[in-house]
Amino acid sequence: MKYPYLENKNILIGVSSGIAIYKAVDLVSKLRKMNLNLKVIMTKNAKNWVSDQIFSAVGNCDVYYSSFDVKGGWIPHTELSNWADLFIVAPATANIIAKISCGISNDLLTSTAIAFAKESKLIVPTMNVRMYENKALQRNLKILEADGWTIIEPEVGHLADGEIGKGRYPDNDRILEYAEYLLCKKDFLNKKVLISAGPTVEKIDPVRYITNRSSGKMGYELAREFACRGADVTLVSGPTNLTAPSLVKNFIPVESAIDMEKVMVTYSENSDIIIMSAAVGDFRIKNFSAQKLKKDDVLVLELEKNPDILKELGEKKRENQILIGFAAETQNHEEYAKKKLKEKKLDMIIVNDVSRKDIGFESDENEVIVYSYGEEYRLEKNHKRIIAALIIDYVYNKFC
Repeated sequence: MKYPYLENKNILIGVSSGIAIYKAVDLVSKLRKMNLNLKVIMTKNAKNWVSDQIFSAVGNCDVYYSSFDVKGGWIPHTELSNWADLFIVAPATANIIAKISCGISNDLLTSTAIAFAKESKLIVPTMNVRMYENKALQRNLKILEADGWTIIEPEVGHLADGEIGKGRYPDNDRILEYAEYLLCKKDFLNKKVLISAGPTVEKIDPVRYITNRSSGKMGYELAREFACRGADVTLVSGPTNLTAPSLVKNFIPVESAIDMEKVMVTYSENSDIIIMSAAVGDFRIKNFSAQKLKKDDVLVLELEKNPDILKELGEKKRENQILIGFAAETQNHEEYAKKKLKEKKLDMIIVNDVSRKDIGFESDENEVIVYSYGEEYRLEKNHKRIIAALIIDYVYNKFC
């Protein structure tokens, strides 16, 4: 996964002594692979779990743990808090949460937290479920939230002590998505965006179906980018192997074209921007069999046309609503694109050449041409997250 808004930023990681500290090592490892500047603060007790040398080696960065490591007028907590664009405390124990929420600064991590004046600060509580549900802990989290901290709630699952409940350290990609959100411009704040993604699936019988090669990656990256930039995103997705972006408020899984049509039409009424990036199947089985068919029975399948969702949305489009389509083509790209743009009453259409193996379906990269009335905008091959950002920049500059 790519995180362009973390590039060239100064990222400070604060590590306390939770058992989930080994996952913080992975977080530091992921950050090292990006084009950014990284530093780590550890509490004294955190070093009982993992050596500071491990964090330094994995992150290729400096690790700090003493408030008294003053050299040449360089005072750790004031200098580090000034240096960082983003401060992440992960894992955050009940103890460190209590101290920061109460303004206690008796070590380098808490002193830096008190001195950090920016709003770009994340805290990741991880602990036993009974500790997490404790009223004092919940009260402290509310104080932190009121003080400008973004809290990433822990996950529910098996905990280190054998109990099951809320307290697990979340996936690091989720943390990084929230980190990007704090550093990203919010030019789509309060905009309602509806996006379709992935393939549709049309059942033949209980074990067989027809579908297409769409991975959903382009639609998911568009949803991630819009959400990062402040939009209220609804993502309607056919079956994929992808995880819905953490910042997407409303994720609706569907299977068939009929399912997708119902959801898209319903949510389109209150949407400011609609993007149909899903590869909707053109046909469905006319007579679905409730029982598994024998081999000879599936030699001939009777098909019927699926609804043209994009055309239907174009016919229902209200004033000031932006409707964007995608076209996966193998030939005559410009001709087909301009025809769809006009016939389906779109504001713009994005075309990619799915005959190429290095872009489009299943690939992490894409190369597209954006057509709107009287304009053509070519986006050269790049990661789909970057393509998504450039498409959304175009939408903002042209329509917003």
